[in-house]
Order: sequence, then structure tokens, then C-alpha cells
Amino acid sequence: MATPTGSLVPIDAVTYETYDWVPRAPAMHSRAEVERQTGPYDAAVTPPIADWSPVISSESSADVEDATRQLVEFDYHAQRKLGTGNPALGPMTAILLRTESASSSQIEQLTTSAKQLALAEIGEGDKANALTVVGNVRAMEAALQLANEISEDSILAMHTALMLHQTGFPPEDAGRFRTEQVWIGRGEAGPRLADFVAPHHDRVPGAIGDLVRFVKRQDVPVLVQVAVAHAQFETIHPFPDGNGRTGRALAQSILRNKGLVDSTAVPISAGLLVDVPRYFAALGSFREGDAGPIIRGFAGASRIAAMTGMQLVDALVEQFEESRAKMAGIRADAAAWKILPTLVGQPAVNVKYLKSALGLGEMTALRALDSLTECEVLTETTGKSRGRVWQHRGIFDALDSYASVMASSGHQARSSIRE
Repeated sequence: MATPTGSLVPIDAVTYETYDWVPRAPAMHSRAEVERQTGPYDAAVTPPIADWSPVISSESSADVEDATRQLVEFDYHAQRKLGTGNPALGPMTAILLRTESASSSQIEQLTTSAKQLALAEIGEGDKANALTVVGNVRAMEAALQLANEISEDSILAMHTALMLHQTGFPPEDAGRFRTEQVWIGRGEAGPRLADFVAPHHDRVPGAIGDLVRFVKRQDVPVLVQVAVAHAQFETIHPFPDGNGRTGRALAQSILRNKGLVDSTAVPISAGLLVDVPRYFAALGSFREGDAGPIIRGFAGASRIAAMTGMQLVDALVEQFEESRAKMAGIRADAAAWKILPTLVGQPAVNVKYLKSALGLGEMTALRALDSLTECEVLTETTGKSRGRVWQHRGIFDALDSYASVMASSGHQARSSIRE
């Protein structure tokens, strides 16, 4: 696809420095591989961006402004649909955040369904991917909670929240910058044939410090700042694993920090998921000295997030209101009314979860669940007498429909590129 005229957004390109590599466990690899991976290799050096001044065409500026306006409208839309005092607004943010987390994880080939993820949240189900994605949910939650002050410590906290839930990742490495060379692409025994070799680990703290200084600036359009900060973070690749997901959590943190969105979480990763190859190509262009593709990518993803996010909010609000109507015969002070808003963000529940999340006693929770089942708001799905789980099928249908729309959009985007 041709690059639009005047779309270049200059930024200093990555440079490289040479190191020597000797495979650490040669007995683990063939002699040919050991020979290929022994010798000099080039590691990236990220240029500082703290003082970078974007030079953007009028067309690209209008694109960014339009996407920004749509994100703000999306945030207002959720508030208008529910009202700022509605107890379902918080759970609405939770489900949007979970949607964002699932999409971000899917970019990294970690797929799970809304139902599997909801079951994992209450300790049910046994899908390994769902348990891993729960870690991404925690990272996104940390990103919003820590948005008041974006710093090296808050980035480390996001990574801690992410990786403590990932099977096989050493817990002592969660929330710590890497202490060894990493690379992307081929080469099990070393980085000499890799597609991209991240900066040497000694450069990571300084590069992150420069990134934080860039994020603190108030004179850069927010979406430009989000896109460039994310691309720089991915180029630094500061952790041994979880960089992509942490970097997209950082994007959420910046959006909240700058006040672009206030009451919800924006499913930007869902927009990026529509065309993953283009997203990775944009990161490559950024490293070569053009920030235009990643900025346009985030602007396009923001528009998709705003449009589809509004549709998802509307569908969830419709389910919420239908459930309220079904509960008309339940007395106003019953615990069932306390459970209802929670179902927007957690459409699969058990007694243990309600005791923990809402502070209900066991018998109170059971009576409320029975009431919600009788009025057909919830369905008990296990058929057991113990270890029962209740689900709001209408909310799951809305989430599954959203996932289908995004998958269809991705297929259409890929088809248009091939054509």
C-alpha cells in the first residue's frame, strides 16, 4: 500500500551498536547453529524522544483531531447512557477493560472467549490462556489506578500485575527490567539472525527515564503522544516477556493521565487487532525514522474503538435495562438489586465471588441468586448441587457479538490489503 503524500512524520531512527555473542548452552543446539550464532551482532540504540517536536501534515493533524473527538464522545456516551451516579458505570468500565485486555492478548496470539475469561475471574474453568489473560486484565487495572503519576515505578507495577499470572514466568522477574539481551525473530542460540535486536540491557533504565519525561510533556497532542510512547516502549523492549501487553496498558494509562477519557476504558487494542500486520509494520517504520504509520494506526484504532465501543455499551445497557424490567417484582431492598450492576462487568458469578466482591453472606447470596434465576435474569449452568455457577447469557451474547464484529472487520481489512 502506497504511503500518502506528505504523511511522513520524521523522528530520529534507531541506530545500532556492535557486541559479540557466544551461545550460552552450545550443547543444546546443533554445531551449525552454534557456529551461525557465534560472533558480532548489532543491538538497537533508541534515540531520545523527551524533546522531540512532531512535524505533522495538516491532513494527519485533522486525522488525529477527529479520532480524539470520537474518543471523547465515546467516554461521554457511556456516561449519558447510564448516568454518572449509576452503580453499573463502574462494572461497565470493568467489562470494557476486560475487552481491551483480551484484544491486547490476542495480538500476542493469546486467545480466549468472554465466557472463559469470566469463569477464570471466579476461579472456575481450566483454560490456560484465560488465566494468562487475567494477568493482562490486572495490568490494565493497574494502568488506570496508577495513571495519576506515570513513572518508572508505575510501569514496573503494570508488568508485575501482568506477569504474576503467567504460567512459567519466574515470579522474581515480574516488575524488573531485563538483565540480558533479547531479540525478536529467528535464532534460538543467539541474536545474530534475528529480525530485531532490542537495546542492550544496560541501556534500558536510561531509555525508560527518557520515555517517562516525554510522557510528562503537555505540549504534544495526546494521541500522538500515546502512539509514539507506545512505539518507543516496544522498541526499548524493557522486559524479558510481556512487553506488548505492558506497552498497550501504558497507552491506557496515558489516555487516562491526560484526561482524554475519564469514566471508561477504551478498547484501542481491539482497533489494532483489526490489522495486526499493519500494526507491526508501523512499529518497523517508527524504528526507521517515520512515526507517521504508528500515529495513523492509533488514530484509526481509536475511531474503531469509539464506534464499536459505543455499540457494545448500548448492547450492555440494553441487557441491563431488560434485566431491571424482569426484576420488577423483587422488593427494592433485596440483595438481587445489589448483584445486578455487578453482572455487567462479571456476567458469570458464584457464591464465593459474591461473598468476596459484595460482602454478602452465603445464604443471602443464594437467595438472591435464586430470585435472579426465577425471573430469568440468570441461568445456573452446572446442574450441580455444589460448586454452582450462574451466568447472564444476554451479556455474554452481547460480548460474543462484539467479538464477531471485530473478527469480521479484521478479515475485511486483510482482504482489502491482498486485493
